[in-house]
Amino acid sequence: MFILAELPHGVAERLRAINERYDPRLARYKPPHITLTGSSGVGPIPPFVTVEEMAAKLEPIAADTPPIKLSFDAPTRFMQTDIIVLPLDPHGELRRLHDRIATSGLPFGRARHTFSPHCTLSLYQTLAEAARAELLKTRISRPFVIEAIQVYHTRDPQPSRKLLEFKLTGGSQKG
Repeated sequence: MFILAELPHGVAERLRAINERYDPRLARYKPPHITLTGSSGVGPIPPFVTVEEMAAKLEPIAADTPPIKLSFDAPTRFMQTDIIVLPLDPHGELRRLHDRIATSGLPFGRARHTFSPHCTLSLYQTLAEAARAELLKTRISRPFVIEAIQVYHTRDPQPSRKLLEFKLTGGSQKG
């Protein structure tokens, strides 16, 4: 199980269209999102953890966290792969949210990577050079706000299933 932050309406539709064009399998997998836990920083939540336990640990964090304003950086490609992502600054409020979740008392599997928040543009497809170059030119320049976090049960190749959602309702956003 992964903890995500689904992207807001306008940016989500733009990224869904990019996913459908360059990686239709990814477009069917989950809505456009930022992965907070599961693949970087900390691994996935093991399947033995109950929905009630996750809710008890995550609800207070969400209630104490204000919505987070973010902006994507230019796309990057993971070395020697066709995985192309729009990275985010791994510091600041997003990092604090990740760290609070990571130290919430929930058990997590082993992470494959250090915390590197991003939205994936291409994951499953082997891209032609022209498609890869087009994706690397993608820019999402408008800032957006994350207002909630979600817990998804992921069972590849099946579509993911949303288990929980928590609004970020803590106070007003700083700076």
